[in-house]
Amino acid sequence: MAPLHIDTDYLVARLLELLGTPSPSGYTDAVVRLVSAELERLGLEVELTRRGAIRARRPGAAARPARAVVAHLDTLGAQVKRLKENGRLELVPIGTWSARFAAGARCTLFSERGSYRGTILPLKASGHIFNEEVDTQPTGWPFVELRVDAWARSPGELEGLGVAVGDIVAIDPQPELLPEGFVVSRHLDDKAGVAVMLAALEALRREEVTTPVDSFWLFSIAEEVGVGASALLTPEIASMVAVDNGTVGPGQASEESGVTIAMADQTGPFDWHLTRKLVELCREHAIDCQKDVFGWYRSDSASAIEAGADVRTALVTFGLDSSHGWERAHLHALRSLAELLTTYLASPVEIARDASEMAPPEGFTRQPMREAPHPADPGSPPPHRCGGP
Repeated sequence: MAPLHIDTDYLVARLLELLGTPSPSGYTDAVVRLVSAELERLGLEVELTRRGAIRARRPGAAARPARAVVAHLDTLGAQVKRLKENGRLELVPIGTWSARFAAGARCTLFSERGSYRGTILPLKASGHIFNEEVDTQPTGWPFVELRVDAWARSPGELEGLGVAVGDIVAIDPQPELLPEGFVVSRHLDDKAGVAVMLAALEALRREEVTTPVDSFWLFSIAEEVGVGASALLTPEIASMVAVDNGTVGPGQASEESGVTIAMADQTGPFDWHLTRKLVELCREHAIDCQKDVFGWYRSDSASAIEAGADVRTALVTFGLDSSHGWERAHLHALRSLAELLTTYLASPVEIARDASEMAPPEGFTRQPMREAPHPADPGSPPPHRCGGP
């Protein structure tokens, strides 16, 4: 089946709604409720784990071997480590991100009494006081502090506000959508991926597509701290495609346009057969794509495999510049990724044996071992890049 039309207005609306709902790891209840309501509106059966990870099922023509798509709802953030003598707060990061990008951020602190606005500042924030020391102080979490926008000049006054060690801090996304199609914001990782999944689901529902097997739509809540999709899979799920960001920068092949298909991350190669199916779908349907290998990177797929799930995994991504910092993506990549998901979920199942968790060797897959034909061989197909000739 050809890729479905993706409603980019719907995609953008869902993205902005997601970005407007704070959800650092450990504080995700609000975004879970938001996404659950949208999934139910789109006709899915929704279940939540005890902590709030989402598993939603869209019935297909058969129950097995089911397919899953996953993205994470949680974002980077910070947590209060210490109430300082000057009435400010020492922070530690939630997830892996540099204090270089925290300095100057507006944010919301969630205390048991209620939320407070604030700003993360360098320890030496005023040139009028510290002169050139403002530019020479080190970078790191010990060298920034949170100034709460309330009367607090001592630990006692902070405690009087209800502020305590362990309180969660959500960083403002400050999204900006540009006429050229760029989206600039914090937390596009992975709220853009969630919006892509919802847009693909909306297209499948609008076009009344019946997929060959059940599809599960999974949303994890602790990927940024390494947990990911470790408790979401069911025995009937044979393959899982993670949707996340592709790191754009020196030494990487990821682009801010088209789909970037990850061949491996720091945990090793993704499933050979599933990954190549996605590549072939891009080639067959002229979806722009490129392949990449990620170094300091892990996704929901890694968490599932490490938790013991015997499931084929792949990672498809939207190119993201300055990941875990001031992030930028393009609507072309988001739309292309949603198109690929619709095509994949509607495509036939090639590995029928995957319907069983254990089965005899008959029907097991084969990876090519033959010698490649010489390039001068007239019978050889012309070389082509991922996504087209």
